Amino acid sequence: MRHQAVKDKAPIHPYISRKKEICDGSPIIKRTRVRVIDIAIEYDRLGYSPDQIADAHPHLGLFQIHDALSYYYEHQEELDAEIASRKKALAELRREFVPKPEEPRE
Repeated sequence: MRHQAVKDKAPIHPYISRKKEICDGSPIIKRTRVRVIDIAIEYDRLGYSPDQIADAHPHLGLFQIHDALSYYYEHQEELDAEIASRKKALAELRREFVPKPEEPRE
């Protein structure tokens, strides 16, 4: 029940922006083109710490990275679907445009 009460308050994310005309509407860190999903992938899938992410993106502060991660976990289902969709589109492009290596001859 406590989780529901917290969820009903809809936290404010001062460092996150979402506009249809920027990055196809994917949420980004304000005044950058760094998508929340990019930060989430680095943290959740690649295992980088927030400090390591900040080192990789020196123009971002830890406060922005933590806000992006907070936003991601609050919208995880939606953003995971976006990640999966983009991954599928990339795989289709690879199949279409990247030549397959030739089979080895005997």
